Amino acid sequence: MQNTLKSPAAFTGVGLHGGEAVRMVVRPAKADHGVWFRRIDLADRDPMVPARWDAVTPSRLCTVIENADGVSVSTIEHIMAALAGFAIHNALIEIDGPEVPILDGSSVPFIAGFLAAGIEEQDQPVRAVRVLKPVEVREGDAVARLEPADMLEIDFRIDFEDRAIGVQSRRLNMANGAFVRELSDSRTFCRQSDVEAMRARGLALGGTLENAVVFDGDQVLSPGGLRHADEPVRHKMLDAVGDLALAGGPILGRYVGERAGHALTNRLLRALFADPSAYALVDCEPRTLGKLPGVGVHVGDMPARN
Repeated sequence: MQNTLKSPAAFTGVGLHGGEAVRMVVRPAKADHGVWFRRIDLADRDPMVPARWDAVTPSRLCTVIENADGVSVSTIEHIMAALAGFAIHNALIEIDGPEVPILDGSSVPFIAGFLAAGIEEQDQPVRAVRVLKPVEVREGDAVARLEPADMLEIDFRIDFEDRAIGVQSRRLNMANGAFVRELSDSRTFCRQSDVEAMRARGLALGGTLENAVVFDGDQVLSPGGLRHADEPVRHKMLDAVGDLALAGGPILGRYVGERAGHALTNRLLRALFADPSAYALVDCEPRTLGKLPGVGVHVGDMPARN
């Protein structure tokens, strides 16, 4: 069965790239609605923007979607990951600005809001995207690949010169609330040199040591340190879950990423859907439904906070 929220969940905060505080409300939606954003601060253009792979516009720093009228919403990856990781298939997200609030830099505040709002089952089957054969895209040393698998699995590897990050890898089966327990509280991260360069260009003005993990060589500058020893690779996996959620339905397949980012994952989805022999749209039977991310999540799955 598809799911939506029982009641609205509201969030307020600045975006990663700065500006005034934005209010966002995730509202229940009917079956087969999918996920859409509505820019309630605009009256002169179509305010509806679909959270879909073919609405993504090029950006390396975050995931941005845009409609035919040029109305956009940016930094959607963390809320999309939360929706997928909580098994919410239908939602209308009203937002009064161009960027989703960054909150603490992870998905866990959204998950907490969804738990408080509750889940409502809908009498329609979940349609998933089953990967039938490997599909891969590359850009330099970066690789993103989808392979056939019975359920969503994420296999990610990163490699940074900074000693505090270094080489990290993790593989995770996303069934049985694994997203909420293992990934949802992992925060976006960056290097101090990157922060300085972005701010010089007027970017990341809303980023602070409270909503991003900042590294400088072998040091972690953010108060309290890391939530996980391998928090960077976990956050990359979180991003991948959010970007894959733009497929329009759960992915039944294994995602393999090496130094991959938002743009490469979107290129991967475009390559998948460009080849009709690489995928099939299937209605989930009960056995498959039980393996989807977020099914059966409860408050006990919430990670401890620091």
